[in-house]
Amino acid sequence: MKRFFIAFGICTIAIAILPALADNLGKSEWLVPGFWLLFQFFSSLTFLISLAVIWAQQKNGTLGGQVFLGATTLKLLLCMTIALIYTHRYKVNDVVFVLDYFYLYFLYTVFEIYVLLTNLRVQNKK
Repeated sequence: MKRFFIAFGICTIAIAILPALADNLGKSEWLVPGFWLLFQFFSSLTFLISLAVIWAQQKNGTLGGQVFLGATTLKLLLCMTIALIYTHRYKVNDVVFVLDYFYLYFLYTVFEIYVLLTNLRVQNKK
């Protein structure tokens, strides 16, 4: 579990570096208004889903797969809902929004898959 917290921290910092550089170097037009709220949403959602999947895998191997599928479906629905709410609340450049949104979505999804695979490897070695 300690390894997960370290990996999540490293992943979150790595994902935040590029937008922070863009923000500090005067390229804020590359970021949508409220980007850091989106970042916080994706970060929190990924953290909770990953913890749920790890907990379920430790409890029962088959339960972990079911929780992962359910959590992935829930994540997809929540992310689509947030995108809908965000685009109605803020008037943004569509291309910038899509790039920022998928930057966060895909990188955090890669992290979730990484967590799942590393936990499955640990179970297969037993």
